[in-house]
Amino acid sequence: MAFTTRLAARIGALNEGIGRVLSWLTLLLVLLVFGLVAARYAFAIGSVAAQEAALWLHSLVFLLGAAFTLKRDAHVRVDLVYQRFSPRGKALADLVGTVLLLLPFCVFLCWVSLDYVGMAWSLREGSREPGGLPGVYLLKTLMPVAAVLLGLQGVAQTIDAWRRWREPVSSSTAHDEARL
Repeated sequence: MAFTTRLAARIGALNEGIGRVLSWLTLLLVLLVFGLVAARYAFAIGSVAAQEAALWLHSLVFLLGAAFTLKRDAHVRVDLVYQRFSPRGKALADLVGTVLLLLPFCVFLCWVSLDYVGMAWSLREGSREPGGLPGVYLLKTLMPVAAVLLGLQGVAQTIDAWRRWREPVSSSTAHDEARL
């Protein structure tokens, strides 16, 4: 069990590190969008490349931030039901949800995006707009990367949920276990 615990910790550390970088990129995104709006309305200046850079940053933060958000347990769930579960019940719900929903979704997302990304790479796809950014194929590559990172975090969550579910029940929480 020590191997799986270390594996989960390493996956969590990877996504935590990515999340820290993304927090700075989010600040950069806010400043870029503010600059774009200010330039447009104050000076009547616009830039297609800068607008696409904002779109790229938003995509980067959204796609790669999904695994970080899962690690921090900040995704939306139906807390109305979940909050009433005992600790073991929550662990079981996390385990079942991750194994039956999240991990298959990650595999599916990765699988369906590979042809799309492969075609973009074969064409060395760039922006369709004059003055836009080259390398759109790099942006599209974020889809399978995001699926892999989210899937890895799902594996870490599965390991943690399994551990929490298998923990012995103390006498003080035995009454709570009857609720699930």
